[in-house]
Amino acid sequence: MGNVYKAVKVSEHVYWVGAIDWGIRDFHGYTTKHGSTYNAYLILADKITLIDTVRAPFREELLSRIASVVNPKDIEYIVSDHAEMDHSGSLSRIIEEVKPEKVFASVMGTKALKEHFGLGGILPLKSADTLSLGNLELTFMETRMLHWPDSMFSYLKEDRLLFSQDAFGMHLASAERFADTIDTAVLDYEAATYYANILMPYSPQILKLLEDVKKSGLDIRIVAPDHGPLWRRKINAIMESYAQWARQSPSNKAIVLYDTMWHSTELMARAIEEGLVAGGARVKVMSMHSSHRSDAAYEILDAGALVAGSPTLNNNIFPTMADVLTYLKGLRPQNLIGAAFGSYGWSGESPQQIGDMLAEMKVNQVAEPLKVKYVPDGDDLKRCVVLGRNVAKKLKEVVKHG
Repeated sequence: MGNVYKAVKVSEHVYWVGAIDWGIRDFHGYTTKHGSTYNAYLILADKITLIDTVRAPFREELLSRIASVVNPKDIEYIVSDHAEMDHSGSLSRIIEEVKPEKVFASVMGTKALKEHFGLGGILPLKSADTLSLGNLELTFMETRMLHWPDSMFSYLKEDRLLFSQDAFGMHLASAERFADTIDTAVLDYEAATYYANILMPYSPQILKLLEDVKKSGLDIRIVAPDHGPLWRRKINAIMESYAQWARQSPSNKAIVLYDTMWHSTELMARAIEEGLVAGGARVKVMSMHSSHRSDAAYEILDAGALVAGSPTLNNNIFPTMADVLTYLKGLRPQNLIGAAFGSYGWSGESPQQIGDMLAEMKVNQVAEPLKVKYVPDGDDLKRCVVLGRNVAKKLKEVVKHG
């Protein structure tokens, strides 16, 4: 491929040598509307070191960027901060081509890379371990389950740079490498969407991690994640956003998720919306016919209430509602109140099934599931409005008392 692709200087000793994936639109169920990057970093120390690699199809782009700075065969150390395939997919081939002196990963990372790729001889690193690169030094912090068991931070003391693997990243393809050169509204949306769809289940661990980083006293001037732009300004702001998202404190916002076959459930959803608005709640109504599960995850990140409705199809929840609720259940949102509703023609199981799913998600339901047979009439819609009002009233109480 030659030196078509160029490295980008990040700090005195560090270059970005990753790959831009403009075309990816799905990341294990999460819609990546604006593509992504697979960030890898080259440290020009006495011991030239590569931090992470890239997804397998982008190996040549990685090597091209490295070659614009040094001969890839001059790399002596490779550090794998995360064993997921978007960062380790080309690792085996890179090791074969570069033949580094040593390869490092976390304790769990050595196991994952051996089991997945058959890579042996990888040296394990633990929290507080240091690695001399000759004139520079790396320090490590294991970040298990953020978001894989092998995940690890690497900190380059001399450049005050934190390689944060999947933390503080976002799925955003961009020709710009630094967050301060990208529109703030884009950053806010993509960072929150990434957190909601990737990291939300690990919020308790993230709160602890942020506390550990604070206690460590690390002087961090650049945060270099494995996806998206690098942070060299407003680092405290992105960390505070993570703390806010991780706390999942309920706000006065209600999400209404539904799908419909012949518009009966839709009529119920809109009447519930009216009740929520009348009760003073902010409302987002999402038809799962036209919305994606990852959009629902984004909206629920700062919500305090989840109201979900479905028609009954073959004695079951409508497929799109089963999909989104299963997805949200896995993301484990906290501190929600809510309610279930639905329409039916003859059997009518879906409202209770949705209620059961909300219970499994530990959503505090304010009423029994609301069922309407066939097309809702005026009285039925009034009951829907009342349900919305009751959810809004309860939501206000929850937000007031924290």
